[in-house]
Amino acid sequence: MLKGLTLLVGVLCAVEAEAQSIDTFKSRLAQPVASASKGRMATVTVKEYGTAATAVSKAAREAVQPAYKGYRVCIFVDNGAQARGEAVAAKELFEENFPGVEVYMAYENPYFRVTVGNCLTAEEAIILKGRVAAVFPKAFPKSETLSLADFVK
Repeated sequence: MLKGLTLLVGVLCAVEAEAQSIDTFKSRLAQPVASASKGRMATVTVKEYGTAATAVSKAAREAVQPAYKGYRVCIFVDNGAQARGEAVAAKELFEENFPGVEVYMAYENPYFRVTVGNCLTAEEAIILKGRVAAVFPKAFPKSETLSLADFVK
């Protein structure tokens, strides 16, 4: 299935830059074309694997997401031998104490990071830091690039 999706995405990238739907592309691909040798008509059969159309449309939507300068509060950052387990524990502790606030765990070589919140301004991040400081005394605001999807849940 992955091979079929890779082939479909590769073919889509090779097509003209103008926007077109997958259905238009499939019907255009299936049209007979005169072969250079012997004047015969060549045909192509298009077979779509599973949810390829859904995956392609999702990737197209995500690629166009506008980015905003925002802030999150970093509650954990470490690169030690136990960093992964400690990051998971910090994430779980935060989710227990602050339900409804978004929490993100990421690995950015060589650090595991746990950040929380989606703040548009530094002031919002400072207020959130004040709320979480009792449980996470080393928390600090951190500048992040946020997408519109981070604010729409």
